[in-house]
Amino acid sequence: MQPSSINNYDPTQTKSWKELDQHFNEIKDQSLIDLFKEEPNRLSHLSFDEGNFYFDFSKNHLTKKTLSLFASLANEMGLSEAKKALFQGQKINKTEDRAVLHTALRNPADKPIIVEGENIMPLVSEELRKMKDFSIKLHQGKHLGYTSKKILNIVNIGIGGSDLGPNMVCEALKPYWIKGMNTYFISNVDASHIDPLLQKLDPATTLFIIASKTFTTQETMTNARTARNWFIEHASVQDVKKHFVAVSTNEEKVREFGIDLQNMFKFWDWVGGRYSLWSSIGLSIVCTVGYDNFSKLLKGAQEMDDHFMQAPFEMNAPTLMAFIGVWYNNFFKTQTQAILPYDQRLAYFSKYLQQADMESNGKSTDRKGHQVKYETGQIIWGEPGTNGQHAFYQLIHQGTKMIPCDFIAAALPAHDKIDHHDKLMANFIAQTEALMKGKDASSVKSELEQQGMSPEEITALLPFKVFDGNRPTSTLLMGKLSPENLGGLIALYEHKIFVQGFIWNVFSFDQWGVELGKQLASNILSEIKTGDVHESHDSSTQKMIRKYLSHKGS
Repeated sequence: MQPSSINNYDPTQTKSWKELDQHFNEIKDQSLIDLFKEEPNRLSHLSFDEGNFYFDFSKNHLTKKTLSLFASLANEMGLSEAKKALFQGQKINKTEDRAVLHTALRNPADKPIIVEGENIMPLVSEELRKMKDFSIKLHQGKHLGYTSKKILNIVNIGIGGSDLGPNMVCEALKPYWIKGMNTYFISNVDASHIDPLLQKLDPATTLFIIASKTFTTQETMTNARTARNWFIEHASVQDVKKHFVAVSTNEEKVREFGIDLQNMFKFWDWVGGRYSLWSSIGLSIVCTVGYDNFSKLLKGAQEMDDHFMQAPFEMNAPTLMAFIGVWYNNFFKTQTQAILPYDQRLAYFSKYLQQADMESNGKSTDRKGHQVKYETGQIIWGEPGTNGQHAFYQLIHQGTKMIPCDFIAAALPAHDKIDHHDKLMANFIAQTEALMKGKDASSVKSELEQQGMSPEEITALLPFKVFDGNRPTSTLLMGKLSPENLGGLIALYEHKIFVQGFIWNVFSFDQWGVELGKQLASNILSEIKTGDVHESHDSSTQKMIRKYLSHKGS
């Protein structure tokens, strides 16, 4: 049951939202520079340290009053009760009648969590033990391939949450990889993804992890069968069990595939796909960086869980980030948010957050089943710095759209090239200042005069070199990109997404919108195989199928 103190009505009809609307009209034309002038101690209440993270929200269009009104909105909507419902395993995923307990996967083993009368922590601990034991055998050369060679290559075959999370984590933790181990991720059903990889792998030293809850996911199982066929060309059917393991809940399908059930790793329906890297879906992470580093990843996430549950609103990083997102999305009418990590190892982080955020809160139906009349969700995108500076930053600096940005960096690099890191960090710090301050006409004129330009030349060029500034940014600086800090960073955004979905009054943990395309693709695939194009399709779709068939036939 949903606690009675959790409200599930249109947030725009609350007293706090209406006051926020009024407040927005009061400050919308104030510049960030003016806000700093009016609040000399602004940094003291809009920045703080939490563990090994430093958060700076001061370069946003916020005041103490903004925070106070959002705190009132949180209370009015029943956010505290909603957080308890999440962590206690209540079935907050109402449309699928499920609890949402990715937080249990990093919960201390001696702290019970009861789901339908059962403490689930022994189940979690057992699966973690199994992952640990398997990885140790792999790394110590006790689990060998069919020619008795040591496994050196891990290929994770999955899609969505079974790919994006583990892939992102493994890339981010590259300096922690087990020596001699190489890990690859295959997700796209396009054979151009898997074929080039298989051509360079040695089947005798390769282990495939097939990650699919149902073991029926079309893209994953197509790639899995391709890998299996390739393997059998070099070995035998009996050898499959040495080179393929499964992360699934479907024992029958796993057995049919030829995988030893001793090498089947389980997870549960209260683990959503895009929140599953903490579960056995993270087996590829364990095999790549070792179980100790995976444990540190879990610990970092658990520490962020504690912060989220215990910290007061004004110093609660995930909650503040969530409300800043709502503030820009619903009041300033921005539509996108840029995630800008100044660390090449976080190259896949924005892609990971695209699924985590957009699949969670890309909803137009509220928790009562009514069509929403306000904006939900944000379009998430980004690229590591400094690459982005030479690509899309022009739009952020001088374009017509306001694009709130999250800047993320680690103060300590994983390498010894200090000159490189100093230049990276100089750019990281400079960009947020440039976006806030901009460059006014008098500064531009002075620069051009110093360059010896004539008054006519200055007049012609000046408008193009003026930056309005006043572009909002949030900044997150961590000590280093360690397993613990990466775990905290991921959990930070998980909780931000949860709070935003709650405020928007949508169910963040289902994804019915992806189902229709799957169903239609299955129907169209049948028509492609038979050549019988159904008249039930619209004329455009019919023509496209026939065009494809004509190319295929030729």
